[in-house]
Amino acid sequence: MATLLKAKPKKKGKTTVKKKTKAKPAAKKPAKKKSKAKSASKTKYVYFFGNKKSEGKQGMKELLGGKGANLAEMVNLGIPVPPGFTITTEVCDLYYKSGRKWPSGLEAQINTNIEKLEKAFGAKFGDSNNPLLVSVRSGAAASMPGMMDTILNLGLNEESVQGLIVKTGNERFAWDSYRRFMQMFGNVVMEIDHHDFEHILEAKKEEVNAAQDTELTTADLKQVVSSYKKLVRKKTGEDFPTNPKDQLRKSINAVFKSWHNPRANKYRELNDIRGLIGTAVNVQAMVFGNMGDTSGTGVCFSRDPSTGANYFYGEYLMNAQGEDVVAGIRTPKPLPLLQKENPVVYKQLVQIKDRLEKHYRDMQDMEFTIQEGTLYFLQTRSGKRTAMAAVNIACDLVKEKLINDKEAILRVDPKQLDQLLHPTFDPNAKKDKIAKGLPASPGAASGVVVFTAEHAEELAKKGEKVILVRVETSPEDIAGMDAAQGILTARGGMTSHAAVVARGMGKTCVAGTSDIVIDYKTKSFKTAKKVVKEGDWISLDGTLGEVYLGQVKTVEPALGGAFGKLMKMTDQFRNINVRTNADSPHDALVARRFGAEGIGLCRTEHMFFEADRIIAMRDMILSDTLEERKKALLKLLPIQRKDFEGIFKAMKGLPVTVRLLDPPLHEFLPHEVDSQKEMAKVMKVSLETIQEKVHQLSEFNPMLGHRGCRLGITYPEIYEMQVRAIIEAAINVKAKGIKVLPEIMIPLVGTKNELAYLKKRSLAVIEEVFKQKKTKVAYMIGTMIEVPRAALIADKIAEDAEFFSFGTNDLTQMAYGFSRDDAAVFLENYLSKEIIEKDPFQSVDVEGVGQLIRTGIELGRKTNPKLKVGICGEQGGDPASVSFCYSVGMDYVSCSPYRVPIARLAAAQASVQQGLRKKKK
Repeated sequence: MATLLKAKPKKKGKTTVKKKTKAKPAAKKPAKKKSKAKSASKTKYVYFFGNKKSEGKQGMKELLGGKGANLAEMVNLGIPVPPGFTITTEVCDLYYKSGRKWPSGLEAQINTNIEKLEKAFGAKFGDSNNPLLVSVRSGAAASMPGMMDTILNLGLNEESVQGLIVKTGNERFAWDSYRRFMQMFGNVVMEIDHHDFEHILEAKKEEVNAAQDTELTTADLKQVVSSYKKLVRKKTGEDFPTNPKDQLRKSINAVFKSWHNPRANKYRELNDIRGLIGTAVNVQAMVFGNMGDTSGTGVCFSRDPSTGANYFYGEYLMNAQGEDVVAGIRTPKPLPLLQKENPVVYKQLVQIKDRLEKHYRDMQDMEFTIQEGTLYFLQTRSGKRTAMAAVNIACDLVKEKLINDKEAILRVDPKQLDQLLHPTFDPNAKKDKIAKGLPASPGAASGVVVFTAEHAEELAKKGEKVILVRVETSPEDIAGMDAAQGILTARGGMTSHAAVVARGMGKTCVAGTSDIVIDYKTKSFKTAKKVVKEGDWISLDGTLGEVYLGQVKTVEPALGGAFGKLMKMTDQFRNINVRTNADSPHDALVARRFGAEGIGLCRTEHMFFEADRIIAMRDMILSDTLEERKKALLKLLPIQRKDFEGIFKAMKGLPVTVRLLDPPLHEFLPHEVDSQKEMAKVMKVSLETIQEKVHQLSEFNPMLGHRGCRLGITYPEIYEMQVRAIIEAAINVKAKGIKVLPEIMIPLVGTKNELAYLKKRSLAVIEEVFKQKKTKVAYMIGTMIEVPRAALIADKIAEDAEFFSFGTNDLTQMAYGFSRDDAAVFLENYLSKEIIEKDPFQSVDVEGVGQLIRTGIELGRKTNPKLKVGICGEQGGDPASVSFCYSVGMDYVSCSPYRVPIARLAAAQASVQQGLRKKKK
């Protein structure tokens, strides 16, 4: 390809023939083309690493991918790394843009770097006597473990395998390497199902009574290779490729293609990885862990990725290659045993681990190979970890003075904290333990057994809780793993695919449960005690590695220690308050335990649905006159007052925003005939009366109908009862020596006059209560900005409002013209086709809805500089939304109790990151 870039030479004398005819500029045109071609050929697509010097470094992650940048950095640090080269992420981008073709100049640069590699390693690529074998691996800027493709032992064929035998004197090793290469290449490049290869291998093991791959003889492996060739011919209609350069080209293309395979796309979607242009490709000289008992391979972490404990954690296998450990093909040994088996290598391993952790100032996930007693490092990266580990490691690194408080805050993903805030199994609960495996990812999970990722997804979409049970997981299972509550595998270790991915997702996982036998055909698994079928309930304790039959009772989590330290750190830097959405004293107490600084949304309608209250509420709805309604509301007044007293006591002096009745009245009436009959009986009225009222209140579009302040204006007595209950409750609680800060919020305002009318009536009720009780309490009256018009005329609305709370659910659906209840039908399609980046009901749409919020705040504070502004709804607990709220100057965000710590951390990160951005400017 490089020859295509050469410019055509100019013919002698061509430019001097018409010297006086102004042809000189035209004669220079070929020179311009030449310079363009030359610059294109000079674009650097390939970066070499090896011989203690690299063309890349740590800071080049966007260009070289995380793996390539870290390999280059390790070489620069003098760590033993097999030499190789990295094809940049830009090439992947160009590959897709040019219709899956290589850019001009790439092939020549690859050939040049192969020559460098041959020189560095003392072997020849494609040579039959002294063959250079390579691995081909992916590596994006963001870590995506197991999601893209890898090929090992590339360069082998019938001739070079003989050269490998001569070179190593190890015939079994050479044929084992060849069958591994054929299996990986056949699956990844030729797209033959890996189970087809596994079936041949397992059949051979069964034939010769071999329990492990390592027990197969050279003759056995030759037969396996022969069978693999027949399989390839049968499945593809062509022979297995033997030309090493052809193998390399096809493997590079396969890695590029894997950037857009379903599992990689799903992983990026699940982890909100955006803006990357593609994957790099790392071509590296092979070192072999399968050369016998003095060779091996392993995966290790500088700290425990499950708990964060500061001890060397990992697993290894002797006489194996890396895929054996990661894929869970064989159950590996715990790393401490290597100290006994090979103390020299273990000592080196510890020294390099310590050095890498100090250099990167973070917990490292490393891969290594031992070739006949010599140690090589194949990868290092910041390790995936559970929420517990992330918090513990961040706090420990501060204590060890490797990072500061601000860096510690940025090291923990706010969404991960969700794992720590939910229940664990009750230690006193009765448990029927049926199996024990490895505690691969902590947590407590219960669900019905399923055996395929597809079935897990299917049931999860219906709202069912499932446990995915597999012999071992593969990257294709990613969506099912995400859908499941937990994962149980029969094979694999603490660093297997199931374990690593589960920890990253925050999913409970018990791996390597060797005492269960899974039968996919009968959709069941056996233990020593039981036969468990698909659909049966089981529970997993990922902290202990235990499997229980049935559902196990859970208890609330106990928080403290490192979690408490991290939360204190966040509060040092946080410049925005975090409140909670709570409708009961219990919710309020839970939120306070998590650090809530008030209630940003107390929904009064939820208080009316309990048995004793719904009757009084329905009595009010059935009333035909003002007097009848007031009489019914008098029954509700003491109930509401008691509710508010409980909440005010729980919050002990923190502000409580109470939203007056918002939903339409028909939501409090039954719509099924049987329920209507029951209501008629209880209310002692006819069925026709009930049905007539339901019909009278029904609306074509209730979300835009008679609700919120519109209801309060039509039936002002409802809001007046609620205002009275709030103020009387505040006075009663104040009398007990507890400070109260009630904030009365009028919903769905779209005009200045709506708020002015309802505020005036509320003030009259408040003054009346003050006179009756002969005392006063401080209070505020504000509104919920959820109608786009309100945001656009916020300067006028702020004349009567002391605070704004942005209700993003309604604001989003009105801004988009989406029905919140119906949009799910097409939003998934919009997301998959990248019509929109995120679900706007889960994360604030900064471009559109965000502009309304920004406008509303700016206009509101022009009129009232002291205007308090917040957001309520679940978006208040979404880290990206919290960051946006901070950027537009909100005073607080409000979210559900269990998301309060998430919002606290996200708010601190927003503050720190904005400060860092200002410094850069």
